[in-house]
Amino acid sequence: MLSVLDREHTVAPPGYSRWLIPPAALAVHLCIGQAYATSVYKTSLVKHFDASLTSVGVVFSIAIVMLGLSAAIGGTWVERSGPRKAMFVSACFWATGFGVGALGIGTGQLWLLYLGYGVIGGIGLGIGYISPVSTLIKWFPDRPGLATGLAIMGFGGGALLASPLSRQLLGAYDSGYDPNNSKSVADGHALVLLFVTLGLVYFVIMMFGVFNIRVPAEGWKPDGFDPSKVKQKALVTTSNVSAANAIKTPQFWLLWVVLLCNVTAGIGILEQASPMIQDFFRGAGGTSTVAVAAAAGFVGVLSIFNMAGRFVWSSTSDVIGRKPIYAVYLGVGIVAYFLLATIGHNSTAIFVLLAAVILSFYGGGFATVPAYLRDLFGTYQVGAIHGRLLTAWSVAGVVGPLIINGFLDREGKPGTLTAEAYRPALFTMVGVLAIGFIANLLIRPVAAKFHEKSTSSVEAAK
Repeated sequence: MLSVLDREHTVAPPGYSRWLIPPAALAVHLCIGQAYATSVYKTSLVKHFDASLTSVGVVFSIAIVMLGLSAAIGGTWVERSGPRKAMFVSACFWATGFGVGALGIGTGQLWLLYLGYGVIGGIGLGIGYISPVSTLIKWFPDRPGLATGLAIMGFGGGALLASPLSRQLLGAYDSGYDPNNSKSVADGHALVLLFVTLGLVYFVIMMFGVFNIRVPAEGWKPDGFDPSKVKQKALVTTSNVSAANAIKTPQFWLLWVVLLCNVTAGIGILEQASPMIQDFFRGAGGTSTVAVAAAAGFVGVLSIFNMAGRFVWSSTSDVIGRKPIYAVYLGVGIVAYFLLATIGHNSTAIFVLLAAVILSFYGGGFATVPAYLRDLFGTYQVGAIHGRLLTAWSVAGVVGPLIINGFLDREGKPGTLTAEAYRPALFTMVGVLAIGFIANLLIRPVAAKFHEKSTSSVEAAK
């Protein structure tokens, strides 16, 4: 029965619409994007385990680290096995992670939550994140930025669906829980049922993606697409580079630095968003002019821009090119961070606008990087190369919050900070983005010595 998951059984028949592929990829990314919604039940977990915020927050950090590691280690297997099998494995790990996490909550064993949602679920995150990438690029050689943007948009927008869903489920499972009150805490029984429900629901939705994903037939190309025009664009190769050779090139490591810097800067705001806007507009008496509800709304606005940026900016990169769009992400990001540090406290409208632009670049950077890799290294093993590159995300997930929190811890206690306390951290982010900007400028076409020797050798490896 499992043979239906093999690559040879996923080849699309003649006339199959390529526009059915993005929804299949989106089904997976919307589900694993739930990782951004863990804050909904974080306080409930803290109370249930009688643990610190840091102890519970480690669960998310473990999941992101495992995302990068599993994507890097399993990338070649994903390419070899095909998208259907990879997406099925991702669904199994993701759902199992919720199940083991539920067991940990039910028995009061925090380490089982680490193992379940963090380690096992994190493996599902990594495999699921990269599994549709190379397939989308092969279906959309004329618009790779648009294709990957459509799918990866789902990861950024997953929290928009998961947050209200989780709150409503907790309210249904615990009559004492108020989903409209940020201070309300759900009991352990409700948390167990929530994890079990999410695991089952996500598994079913991801199965839609599993059985609708297809790979194009050998020699297929979109109507009206002329491959000869591709090689006329700067940095776009018509050759192929293996994952093993890609990590030997300076282009890979320069792009690794670019992604690291872009994600570090974006995560710095994303991780601190709600208290940050309150602190920026804290009066002399210590009371913020921004209400808690308004701060929560600000987080929602950032999520929308994070999601929209993944589609809009990656689609734009198909027109102006990947290197120029990253120059925009990093160059305009430098200006936005500088303005946020110097004049952001003058107006909530200015603050929200600048933060929204930064988060749109954060999302756009994620969605554009697979197309950038395709331009530099070709379509062969681009998913595996993408997996290795995502280790930059794992590093940034640690470095970004450390920079922000490290400076803030020196400035004072939460609830007493002002805009001035954030300036050292924001100026540091300006420097981080400047490093990424320079790294992007240094990217050149990959040397011919790293190319695969012939098309036949590539096909044989597949």
